[in-house]
Amino acid sequence: ATYNNSGLTYVSGVFRRAPGFFDEVCYTGTGSSPNVQTHNLGVAPELMIVKRRNSTANWLVATQFTASTFWFGYLDLDIGNTISSYPSGILNSQPSSTSFSIANTGNLLNASGGTYVAYLFATVAGVSKVGSYTGTGTTQTINCGFTAGARFVMIKRTDSTGDWYVWDSARGINPGNDPYLLLNSTAAEVTNTDYIDPVNSGFELSSTAPAA
Repeated sequence: ATYNNSGLTYVSGVFRRAPGFFDEVCYTGTGSSPNVQTHNLGVAPELMIVKRRNSTANWLVATQFTASTFWFGYLDLDIGNTISSYPSGILNSQPSSTSFSIANTGNLLNASGGTYVAYLFATVAGVSKVGSYTGTGTTQTINCGFTAGARFVMIKRTDSTGDWYVWDSARGINPGNDPYLLLNSTAAEVTNTDYIDPVNSGFELSSTAPAA
């Protein structure tokens, strides 16, 4: 009933496995390193989201932008925290086009007997973009290399605390107000702000957008 209560409105984001864009891997932790897992993305993942399935644990998010090297820094999808890091590393090395090698043996990624799901994303020209930008406090265009604008936008500040903002064209990415949800919050969507606007190359950030 949580996802189908009478009279309530919902949004569903659905991703299909496709070479170069998205893949999903389920694996079991070993409690030792390395724990090498193969994938079918066909390119090195640029964004990894991992969640333990058989016990409580935060959603780990790692990208090439969460640290100077991919395998040290991570964010939590369910918390608006700044970047955390493991001195010994999350992965043993940069992920490849066929596998990723887990170094950390903790609850988040590789507890012995723990079951996990990993979602892997990468950039496909004209289709998807994993990237970063530096805020200016003024209106700026984020060029994703698209020709018909963005339909799903997820933003998280990485150098400080900040929520996980999500906009999508199903609810509206318009010249006016654009509803957004926070992935790390159970709050209802916010509908009375105009923080992003559509442009063909990607999206435009408004000068009114908050520090997060």
